[in-house]
Amino acid sequence: MTDRVVQLVDTRKRNSVPSMLMPAALAASSASSPSLLKDQRGRALHDLRISVTDRCNFRCVYCMPKHVFGSDYPYLKQPELLSFEEVRRIAGQFVALGVEKIRLTGGEPLLRRHLENLIELLADLRTPAGKALDLTLTTNGSLLRKKAVALKQAGLKRLTVSLDAIDDAVFRRMNDVDFSVGDVLDGIQAAHEAGFDDIKVNMVVKKGWNDDQIIPMARHFHDTPHTVRFIEYMDVGASNGWKMEEVLPSRDVIERIADGVAPLRTLEPNYPGEVAQRWQYEDNGHEVGVISSVTQAFCSTCTRARLSTEGQLYTCLFASRGHDLRTLLRGNGPGMKGPASDEQLRAAIANIWLPRGDRYSEIRTAETQARERIEMSYIGG
Repeated sequence: MTDRVVQLVDTRKRNSVPSMLMPAALAASSASSPSLLKDQRGRALHDLRISVTDRCNFRCVYCMPKHVFGSDYPYLKQPELLSFEEVRRIAGQFVALGVEKIRLTGGEPLLRRHLENLIELLADLRTPAGKALDLTLTTNGSLLRKKAVALKQAGLKRLTVSLDAIDDAVFRRMNDVDFSVGDVLDGIQAAHEAGFDDIKVNMVVKKGWNDDQIIPMARHFHDTPHTVRFIEYMDVGASNGWKMEEVLPSRDVIERIADGVAPLRTLEPNYPGEVAQRWQYEDNGHEVGVISSVTQAFCSTCTRARLSTEGQLYTCLFASRGHDLRTLLRGNGPGMKGPASDEQLRAAIANIWLPRGDRYSEIRTAETQARERIEMSYIGG
């Protein structure tokens, strides 16, 4: 394979600080009616993904390739990151507006020191109806043996572990830091022993790189309580050299599993807007899933907002610019006389979500692929 030279472009660009004028519809609603906060396509705000770091100890070829994310890459400095207290305050406003699920992501979130302290803060949040949040985390599993018990004790509900191959040689080639598959499997076991009984295992399928691992992965987890989900390789960011011919459609994945492991039957979604298509093995009832992020766009039901580690709010995984909430939190913007109130923060979030019309995956073309986009390592998957 020939080396590819990629021009580094800092996509961490901000829109102006969002307006803090409360939309009339929201101002007239009560806190117990968050369903009024819907975007231009009628999509309610339900999920918040929070990136807690832009750093990772893997160099996966589809996310943080070494030739871009080298030793001189300009990661964010500590003062730029939101503190745990700031994350909790913003998350509280999202919950007041209808968010019921929060996923912590990265980079590799377990590289953020004392992450369990943030989990404790978020675990105390309640929806307007008094319901606890669905609080979950995505990790590459490298630090799970060390952190699993603390995460569970802090109040984390669920875990998703990224694992792109079950064959050690293929996995080392995918993560590109010579990390063994055995250590990730040990981390999954540690999480199970710590009491996590709902562990998802995500495999990004890149055709020609690891698609020969579909059946071995499915077989390995077939008789375990863990659900494997196979994800179509996406064109997130500009550093991974994405090509459509490297995408293996999910329908092909399901056909391979049904032919090579066991027959499958479909399952209904767990909730409206769930991105994974669920299947069940006919022989033992265990679940497997696919996420058809390219060939079967789910923009029409997308209920997710994304908060970067420095407080930029993005309404689409394929966005190029964020909305600066950190300035509102810290009150250090032009003309500001202090930090925004909770009501002002909620109004700013509403003024970002209500006009939202994002549908990148529905309109993906060669022209749209050339647009500047944030990197997955910055905003999380």
